[in-house]
Amino acid sequence: MKKVLLHICCAVCASESIRRLLEEDFYVVGFFYNPNIHPRKEYEERRKDLEIIRKVFKIEIIEAEYDVRNWFELTKDYKFLPEGSLRCQICWMMRLKKTFSFAKRMNFDFFTTTLTISPHKNSKKIFEVGKSISSTFLERDFKKKDGFKEAIEFSKKYNLRRQNYCGCVYSLLERWKKKSIHLTGT
Repeated sequence: MKKVLLHICCAVCASESIRRLLEEDFYVVGFFYNPNIHPRKEYEERRKDLEIIRKVFKIEIIEAEYDVRNWFELTKDYKFLPEGSLRCQICWMMRLKKTFSFAKRMNFDFFTTTLTISPHKNSKKIFEVGKSISSTFLERDFKKKDGFKEAIEFSKKYNLRRQNYCGCVYSLLERWKKKSIHLTGT
């Protein structure tokens, strides 16, 4: 059985991603490394919801450090760029490099990420980032075949918290700004 280390951004996205990898007969271990998530309360909420994933799928989930300073240092020059921009690619690179490093050290056959389940993320760009790190990056577009829809159904069934932004403070500010413009009509 091939082993895959799955970078997890949140429990909602993890649910269908894990189910599909298990269906493909992978031995799956989750890896929660997200120094991009802000505020800290949001990070803790996402981390807490992973307990449900652990129990339902009976998998191990490893939690890496919350390396906020390094994340801010890497993204500071790109903070005014919109979601989906080079800032996101730098963020994905940081998180996937860490995932790969751990996977290599622990002799996993592959590493991949739940990020591709989001309809707001460009899977091809994520694949480019992953493959630039290592050929052991497992390309899976989890949003295909109603993956996101299935993840939402799972979140309703298990009462998982769904967030309305990717996790970083810049995307949160972008959402607030859009909401403010929508409310004021300007």
